[in-house]
Amino acid sequence: MPLVCMSSPKGGVGKTTLTANVAHALARAGHRVVVLDLDPQNALRLHFGVALHDTAGFWTASGGDPLSAVRQTTAGPALLPHGSADMHQALQINASLASNPALLADPVRRLLADPELILLADTPPGASQAMAAILPMAALVVVILLADAASTALLPQVESGAFLGQGTLANLVASRARFVLNQVDPASRLSVSAAESVAAHLGSRLLGAVLRDPAMSEALAHQRLLLDFAPDSTAARDIRQIAQALAAALPKAPPPVAEPAPLPRLLDPASWGRP
Repeated sequence: MPLVCMSSPKGGVGKTTLTANVAHALARAGHRVVVLDLDPQNALRLHFGVALHDTAGFWTASGGDPLSAVRQTTAGPALLPHGSADMHQALQINASLASNPALLADPVRRLLADPELILLADTPPGASQAMAAILPMAALVVVILLADAASTALLPQVESGAFLGQGTLANLVASRARFVLNQVDPASRLSVSAAESVAAHLGSRLLGAVLRDPAMSEALAHQRLLLDFAPDSTAARDIRQIAQALAAALPKAPPPVAEPAPLPRLLDPASWGRP
């Protein structure tokens, strides 16, 4: 299973919304998908219709097995919510990951053992212990940017991976990064200009762009996914295109290795020295 880390240099860019809807688009295209919420806001579940009072999740799983919290959604992707956490609990989780990254890395590695699944991880904005724990396993890091002046100014830092750390961590991000522009406003010259500038600079590393569309927020208000709520909307078209580009960018699973044919007896070292 390839791991895709959905990330952003700052909050408020629509990262969680895009994670949910891209996962849904991948599932509708025939892929088996798991979405993992690593953001303490625990908001990813709302896109899949999980009740507000349902606070169970990855970090609050009973029995000590985080993967026991996985649930199959009616939309297609399997979901691992973060689980409800107040500020104190979120800080405790972060501190635990700093001292023991295996708390997250080990269950993620178990998920990755299935080569037919795609795992999308909704990571906290900016640098985090959660991202540091799983980044070495990531096939791609998808960075969500807004089509605005701030994102244009942050582009060198984002492109180099420095927004997530320094040294090896930054190098890992830079080599695996792909980008998505969100909330492009065709009525704003600044937004269009920023989008054109970023697109020209990133080239093929840009998976696509999503135009600002009220249908996106309306779908969340109804706790539905965009391709179900407004399948003919402009944003739905953009989401499908991004999911297609993401799937094409993922490394292909190696073909199964056939069992080696038995060696002729004279060439089999186990038979040497025997009559």
